[in-house]
Amino acid sequence: MKKLLTVSVAAAAILLAAGSAHAQTKWDLPSGYGANTLQVQNLQAFANDVKAATGGKLELTLHSGASLYKANEIKRAVQTAQVNIGEFIVSGAANEHPLFGLDSIPFLATSYAQSKKLDTASRPALEALLARQGMKLLFTVPWPAQSLYSRTPVNSLADLKGTKMRAYNPATTRIAELLGAQPVTIQLAELPQGLATGAVHNFLTSSASGVESKLHEQVKHFYAVAAWLPRNITVVNTRSFEALDKATQDAVLAAAGRAQTSGWALSERLDGEYLAELQKQGMTVDRSATKLKAELQSVGERMTAEWLEKAGPEGKAVIDAYRK
Repeated sequence: MKKLLTVSVAAAAILLAAGSAHAQTKWDLPSGYGANTLQVQNLQAFANDVKAATGGKLELTLHSGASLYKANEIKRAVQTAQVNIGEFIVSGAANEHPLFGLDSIPFLATSYAQSKKLDTASRPALEALLARQGMKLLFTVPWPAQSLYSRTPVNSLADLKGTKMRAYNPATTRIAELLGAQPVTIQLAELPQGLATGAVHNFLTSSASGVESKLHEQVKHFYAVAAWLPRNITVVNTRSFEALDKATQDAVLAAAGRAQTSGWALSERLDGEYLAELQKQGMTVDRSATKLKAELQSVGERMTAEWLEKAGPEGKAVIDAYRK
């Protein structure tokens, strides 16, 4: 009888372990950005938080540096459930819908406070748009403001005419066109090679990208025009999210809220550190760029008008809410 009881207890333990293993869900979390970037550091913290908050029931495996999907493939991969969750730059999808390009309108929101206000004003519309595409918005995190890097000095925008300007979304392509430059589509991970081969002469990107991708090794001029703060967004496939039990859903949403708060704070704190590092590495840093800002203002006004024309009443409502 004792032997039978021991066997029964052992069998129950095996069944319990099997049930626990079955209850565990594992998701891949792709990002197009390098492991040393602030975005991926924040994503890893989010993944760790989710695992802890769910008691290991949901585990996210982070794949950085476009190792699982290329940066411009991640949104589609989540949308079609090739992967359950993913992170991408919102403006990269601006060709699909104007709302995705809102935060890359030059000089609409040029500080963290303004960007946060724009994020809040646009969130309901962005959530509704993503829901129609089968996705749920978890959190957003901005990069530091986009500023101008150039291999040669730039005294006015006229100096950019005829140069090869890196583009990574429709907005940067349009800016290059308006400045008389040739837009060259290159993702961040490929930018150092593009500079080395002469495929790119100048570009708009953040102080973070300059340091994390060691762009100061090939580019020596930085102009802090602070054109906009592009946001990365982390989304989950709606059906995948709804397949989770309620407690796990709540834990994920709570972790996402914490990731948003910590990510925004991290970005703002690092911006100043990155600018100091660029200068330390021998880059000429113009922190005011007054003349270039004034010239770019007209570009921003034109692109805002173009965006409103495309976005229609829905876009106007977002802009009105932001400016209120």
